[in-house]
Amino acid sequence: MLKGLGGLADMAGMMKKAQDMQEKLAKLQEELATRTVTGESGAGLVRATATAKGELTGLSIDPSIFVASEKEIAEDLILAAVKDAQARAAFAIQYNAGFRGKFRAR
Repeated sequence: MLKGLGGLADMAGMMKKAQDMQEKLAKLQEELATRTVTGESGAGLVRATATAKGELTGLSIDPSIFVASEKEIAEDLILAAVKDAQARAAFAIQYNAGFRGKFRAR
């Protein structure tokens, strides 16, 4: 007589799991927005800091690279540091998605 209710219970369970997954994803995205990663180039002469979502939040440049004749080198170092920070942010997202709570970026 109540044969069809088993399917409804399964559907309700699936809906609950989907809702839980959405809540976890929202929390993960929130955490990634506040977690920072730092990329560097030129043995630390240029450092770029970004959120784990990839938003650049800071740039630190050692004054020794500001030599007018080496403008292109400075630009390359800055670009390399930004790209390194972005790569670390992408890694943080992938790593944290699979190993929630076990990742600590510097």
